[in-house]
Amino acid sequence: MPAELSPIDKAKFAAAKRAVDFVEDGMRVGLGTGSTAAWMVRCLGELVREEGLRITGVPTSSRTADLARQVGITVVGLDEAKWLDLTIDGTDEFDAHLNLIKGGGGALLQEKIVATASDQMIVIADAAKEVAQLGAFPLPVEVVPFGWQTTKALIEETLVSLDVLGRSTSLRLNGQQPFITDEGNYIVDLHLNRIGNARQLALVINQIPGVVENGLFIDICDVVIIGQGDGRVELRDINRGTVEHDRIDFVDAENIFADLGD
Repeated sequence: MPAELSPIDKAKFAAAKRAVDFVEDGMRVGLGTGSTAAWMVRCLGELVREEGLRITGVPTSSRTADLARQVGITVVGLDEAKWLDLTIDGTDEFDAHLNLIKGGGGALLQEKIVATASDQMIVIADAAKEVAQLGAFPLPVEVVPFGWQTTKALIEETLVSLDVLGRSTSLRLNGQQPFITDEGNYIVDLHLNRIGNARQLALVINQIPGVVENGLFIDICDVVIIGQGDGRVELRDINRGTVEHDRIDFVDAENIFADLGD
């Protein structure tokens, strides 16, 4: 029941519920990965099952694909969809310019490919994800397994010349073994604390041999929807320069809350 959820979970649901209002019949929709995106997938599934919404979903991870199929959304790959009307995804951090750090769930590569193949990207988040400056959340960098320790050392060496507060790095683990992405790669998390020039950092890091992609999403997000635990939501549109406020009613949400295991 909604009353049993934490304020953070209610905030995530409110943002997700408002975001699906952007989805129209016949759209091809990128489906993000992570706890907040899972709420959105459930909300879309409810619209598909109960209101006959016809959409095609392009998931950004295998676990999102599994959830989408479970709730009744038709799933295809990006090569089949080719181009998307909209992508809805969560974020680990966002700033006033709607630049993001993503990849806490380990799906940053597919998330960035899908988002950039979309006419619009909408990010859903609770208020705690907003920061004055990116970098408190560790920046994920996906690297190929071959020579990963050399790639990690090159990243550390490169950070010395960049405007960051911290320079330590760590290989992401799954138990005692390296975390493996859907593409079979590793993730090195950069503990930077503060990123002075995110655009420069993203460009420079991606030039290092062995680096596949980094979790900085620069000039990709168009709209951020920020949820609150009481159902209030704020919509910020970076292109229009507008800020709107709304409120989500939890009353009719029992079905989504009851079976969401994320």
